[in-house]
Amino acid sequence: MLNHDIDHGTPRRESASEVTVEIDGMSVTVASGTSVMRAAVEAGVNVPRLCATDSLEAFGSCRLCLVEIEGRKGYPASCTTPVEAGMKVKTQSPKLQSLRMGVMELYISDHPLDCLTCPANGDCELQDMAGAVGLRNVRYGVGAQLGGAHHLDAKRDESNPYFTFDASKCIVCSRCVRACEETQGTFALTIGGRGFGSHVSAGMDESFMASECVSCGACVQACPTATLQEKTVILMGQPEHSVVTTCAYCGVGCAFKAEMKGSEVIRMTPWKDGKANEGHSCVKGRFAWGYATHKDRIATPMIRAAITDAWQEVSWEVAIGHAASEFRRIQAKHGRDSIGGITSSRCTNEETYLVQKLVRAAFGNNNVDTCARVCHSPTGYGLGQTYGTSAGTQTFKSVEHSDVIMVIGANPSEAHPVFASRMKRRLRGSGGEPGARLIVVDPRRIDIVDGPHVKADYHLQLKPGTNVAVIDAMAHVVVTEGLVDEAYVAERCDAKSFAHWREFVARPENSPEALEAASGVPAAELRGAARLYATGASNGTAATLAVRLAAGAARPNAAIYYGLGVTEHAQGSTMVIGIANLAMATGNVGREGVGVNPLRGQNNVQGACDMGSFPHELPGYRHISDATVRATFEAAWNVELSPEPGLRIPNMFDAALDGSFMGLYCQGEDIVQSDPDTQHVAAALEAMECIVVQDLFLNETAKYAHVFLPGSSFLEKDGTFTNAERRISRVKKVMPPLAGMADWEATQRLANALGYPMHYAHPSEIMDEVAALTPTFAGVSYEKIERLGSVQWPCNESTDEAGTATMHIGRFVRGKGRFIVTQYVPSEEKATRKFPLLLTTGRVLTQYNVGAQTRRTDNNRWHDEDLLELHPHDAEERGVASGDWVGIESRAGQTVLRALVTERMQPGVVYTTFHFPESGANVITTDSSDWATNCPEYKVTAVQVSKVTQASEWQQHYQDFSRRQLDLLSTRRHETLER
Repeated sequence: MLNHDIDHGTPRRESASEVTVEIDGMSVTVASGTSVMRAAVEAGVNVPRLCATDSLEAFGSCRLCLVEIEGRKGYPASCTTPVEAGMKVKTQSPKLQSLRMGVMELYISDHPLDCLTCPANGDCELQDMAGAVGLRNVRYGVGAQLGGAHHLDAKRDESNPYFTFDASKCIVCSRCVRACEETQGTFALTIGGRGFGSHVSAGMDESFMASECVSCGACVQACPTATLQEKTVILMGQPEHSVVTTCAYCGVGCAFKAEMKGSEVIRMTPWKDGKANEGHSCVKGRFAWGYATHKDRIATPMIRAAITDAWQEVSWEVAIGHAASEFRRIQAKHGRDSIGGITSSRCTNEETYLVQKLVRAAFGNNNVDTCARVCHSPTGYGLGQTYGTSAGTQTFKSVEHSDVIMVIGANPSEAHPVFASRMKRRLRGSGGEPGARLIVVDPRRIDIVDGPHVKADYHLQLKPGTNVAVIDAMAHVVVTEGLVDEAYVAERCDAKSFAHWREFVARPENSPEALEAASGVPAAELRGAARLYATGASNGTAATLAVRLAAGAARPNAAIYYGLGVTEHAQGSTMVIGIANLAMATGNVGREGVGVNPLRGQNNVQGACDMGSFPHELPGYRHISDATVRATFEAAWNVELSPEPGLRIPNMFDAALDGSFMGLYCQGEDIVQSDPDTQHVAAALEAMECIVVQDLFLNETAKYAHVFLPGSSFLEKDGTFTNAERRISRVKKVMPPLAGMADWEATQRLANALGYPMHYAHPSEIMDEVAALTPTFAGVSYEKIERLGSVQWPCNESTDEAGTATMHIGRFVRGKGRFIVTQYVPSEEKATRKFPLLLTTGRVLTQYNVGAQTRRTDNNRWHDEDLLELHPHDAEERGVASGDWVGIESRAGQTVLRALVTERMQPGVVYTTFHFPESGANVITTDSSDWATNCPEYKVTAVQVSKVTQASEWQQHYQDFSRRQLDLLSTRRHETLER
């Protein structure tokens, strides 16, 4: 059945007091402030409505939801009328019926009567309300029938690739406009004109594509008619059943209903009960799922002897048998440690768990790593060292209780848009409450710095590579101006480490004035931002804090959200530690509205780390050298495990070039495009004797492979993802795997072919094993996730049934919070005469990671190439204008991109994305990495930029190589057809 969520008409109210009212003779008790409409729904009575929906604040424009209230004159709108104690409400009477009928006649008089052929037929609230009020005729005629004015000839806007806007069917209820404002926060839609001429307008009467619309789908979701309609529904008709699943894009982990016809997806709609997104979505999750059935999908296993050979299609049995034989041959020739595996942050927890188990138990070594290495490994190290666990502290909803928000090295509007919408709502404020204050720490002027509806109090526009200098300077202000939460630190933190840290940050060399030259941030800005974070006011002092506390108020809630602009540095781990130190010193850990919150880049980065994907850690972040922990796994897996940590990804590459690492199993990762120093990565892969790639497409890494195992998309398998909140959510199979097998099944077969038995019948059994072996997952099961919607680890007998929403309440996981000194060390990547600019990298809204998924959707309509952003001063010096081709050269290599001259950048800093393989963004990134985790320093590369007229030498080589590989793939297809 199609799962229709109950719409209560208006949002839920939170209140300590309750009110009891009588509706149509039935008594109902609700929270104070609840609308009459919502109270009626809770009593089982549905009042007719068109402009009201429970995801938006009441508007009161449609006049269908009128009710009668005893003792009150007139017919108030139930959506805008709050309940009062003892209130007696009638939702039905002859007068109400007459009023509603008249309203519906007016609506229908200016609406096409094409219900049978309308794409919303069966899913149209206007149609439903006409039936609910008993409309049988329209006295005023419809359209031009009686010569009256109408809008039935209004033009349709087809500009957006995913939905249409048919103004002839618009009833001007304003739900789309309000959704764009309240839910998304873009304010791209408005009501233009007045009276009968009122109409919905995108921008200044622009097309949707030309406007500021970000295609999140909130307006489409809110529309009660076919005015805003998905093109897939127009093409294929209404879905007939739905399955709740989890988005496979960023680390927000939005819950969606896959609305289906048989095994075909008609649309993806955000699930209102999803705790990470609460019914909201972005353009990727809502619309960019077509890659799952793209013509480029490879559905048959393939093998070849050398990368210069054409692919040969074979059965699963032959492909897996060949891979196992090659791995055993390599180990016999080069030793047990000569092969390894890479897990995926895009695959499920269960699949990732099996890959690391395969490596440890079947390969017999610990040579397993994950792409989380190249993004958030410093988070695991830094938070583990200071707090005792390797994950963020809060839920996304926690931001609604923040008074101060500090965003460091993250661009939520582009990379985590659904969380960004939630954060922007808090920044704007609501219900008369002021919004939160905002500090942005970023070398680039991202949109939340100075947007039309959100503006940062401070933008600390630091030089790339100087994060630690900034955090030390802020800590210096907190310590030297008496802004430390002494009571919190005394109760919750290790006294010895705090004293050492306090003495360190108080040194004059860590003052904002001393570090101003290094960071590029004016000392006054640093001081103001530090005071704002610690006190809630840019001019806050120890005295004002004392007055506040004496009056019975608590310290303001300050939350830190950070991204790859923190971790992808040579001092990434140091910066995470610095953030953790600052939060502890100000008492901002362990309650709602505060915390340290890493924004994970991919859908299962957190889960990939949790499942033991690092070469030194078993599932649950337990070191492989721990004999007691190792014995637990050995008993369960019936195999002896090596106590020695294995190779990290960079070590694998170096060992391959040395001739000691010759075989690789790579599931769901494109290391050629995503890892730094592309030419070094390619050389390492060319040196290997057997590379097995398991993926949806022939990606850049697969072009170097000898065995290709077809992967399955998130729509084709069961499992779980863990988002940045530590929230474990179900992924559900809604269509059969295109290649006949889910990824976990292929891994299991490979283990069996290698002689190590695995006999799981369903991913739920894999999660049961994880729970049995991992204390933080001990209470996790599919049954519980299904029943509760999701759970958050830690989840065991010592937590609530649904796990732990907020970490470190009362005490840190490690006991006492540990302060660690964070000495600023300048990056070795410095601007020089030869390379005078610093390159940093990031993402855009419509593309995702290496682009393998989004590039195979209409998202290319917004962003179809990687551009190099540079400041007008740097452009003028080089004679460069927007649209010119420019060469970017570093000590690692050279590539060519089109320029975009913009004041988003500061002089001396350039920026690009890495979504398109032909761009070669990682050709120029270097081997510089974090001192603790080897996370690459993507965010700081010294470069020179110059105007050019042709592609770089690497790009020309890439085009030739890629063309040959695609020819070899098409040859395989041609030969298969001939057979």
